[in-house]
Amino acid sequence: MRRIFGTTYHAAIGILLVVLGSAPAAAAEFTDAQKAEIERIVGEYIAKNPEFIADYLRENPEILIEVSEILRARQIALEEEAKAFALSAYRDQIERHPMTPVSGNAKGDVTLVEFFDYNCGYCKRVFSYIPGLIKEDPNLRVVWKEFPILGPVSRYAATAAMAADRQGKYSEFHNAVMGGGRLVSQDQVLAIAERIGLDMERLRQDMADPAIEAYLDETIELAGALGINGTPGFVVGGQVIAGAVSKEAMLQAIDLARKNGG
Repeated sequence: MRRIFGTTYHAAIGILLVVLGSAPAAAAEFTDAQKAEIERIVGEYIAKNPEFIADYLRENPEILIEVSEILRARQIALEEEAKAFALSAYRDQIERHPMTPVSGNAKGDVTLVEFFDYNCGYCKRVFSYIPGLIKEDPNLRVVWKEFPILGPVSRYAATAAMAADRQGKYSEFHNAVMGGGRLVSQDQVLAIAERIGLDMERLRQDMADPAIEAYLDETIELAGALGINGTPGFVVGGQVIAGAVSKEAMLQAIDLARKNGG
C-alpha cells in the first residue's frame, strides 16, 4: 500500500473525500486552517500523481455511486431553496398579476395556480376535475397561468385566450379549448373564438398587443424560477407541484394550504 506524507493511500482518499465534502460530519472536526492545509497537501499530491484517483476508483467503484447520491441530494436541496425563494419573492406575480385570469372566489382563502398549455393532454386530464373543485369549494380561488411551451399553435392559443379575457370571455374560451381535442392549427383556435361569440376583429387587434406577448414571456420565466419545466404545474400555498395529479392529491394540497393560512 502506498504512503503519502506519512499516511496510507486509503487514508489519503478519505481525506480527499472530506475535502470534497462527502463526509460532512468528519469535515466538521477540522478547523478552517486545517481544512485548507489538507486541501493543499492532497491537491499537491494529486497534481504530481494524476493516476491517484483513477487507481482508487478502479479498486473501489462503489465510491462513484456514493458521490453521485451526495451530489444529487445537494442538487435537490439547492432546487428546493430556489423554489422557496421564488415563492416568497414572486408571490404577488404568481397569484395576483393584474393580467392573470381568475376563476372561483376572487377573495378565496386558498389560491390554486395552474401553469398549463392548451395542447397538453395531461392538462386536459386535470381540467376534467378542476371546475368541480371550484363548485365544491366556495373559498377556492383558481389562477390560470398561460404557459405555452408546446409549439407555435400553443402560443397562438394562449395569445387568443388573453385577448378573449379583454372581452370578458376568458372562461368560455378556456373551457372550450381545454374540453376539446388537441389543437393543430391557428384556424381551429379562431373557429373556437368565433363559436363562443367573440368580436373577431377586436380579438385580432388585441392579439397583436405587445403587452400580451410580454406577459406570456414573463410567465414562462416565472415558471422557470419555480422549477416548473413542463405542464401542468401548480402552486398551492407554499407547495410547487409538478405534473398531473389526481383530484384526491389536489384536495390534500388545498387542505394543507388552508391549514397553513393559504
